[in-house]
Amino acid sequence: MNNADATIAPAPQHMRALARANEVRLARAELKRRIAKGETTVADVVLGSPWEAESMTISDLLTSQRRWGTTRCRKLLQCIPMSENKTVGSMTDRQRRALAELLSPNAPRPVLGAPAFAFGVA
Repeated sequence: MNNADATIAPAPQHMRALARANEVRLARAELKRRIAKGETTVADVVLGSPWEAESMTISDLLTSQRRWGTTRCRKLLQCIPMSENKTVGSMTDRQRRALAELLSPNAPRPVLGAPAFAFGVA
């Protein structure tokens, strides 16, 4: 005997994936707004690593700050050294601490071309 009872999936996979992508997109947009307003800092996000920032690139996170563009981002990341395309979730603890230290208000400002050890983050 065949049992004709079938369960219906809540939604096709592509629709669930689209809903999840929209959820992540909205959460990232809110995170970027909070960073731009100064309600939270990039250093806090890097150290805390919230779920919405896990797959976000470092350059995307840094450029969400006011007055930060690709050039400023690139110059800062050369001091660590770290790729602009590295995601927040794939950073090591050492990289997180080094970036947070460079972003702190009393940190020495990096000089273009200076070795990373000059800033104590090598």
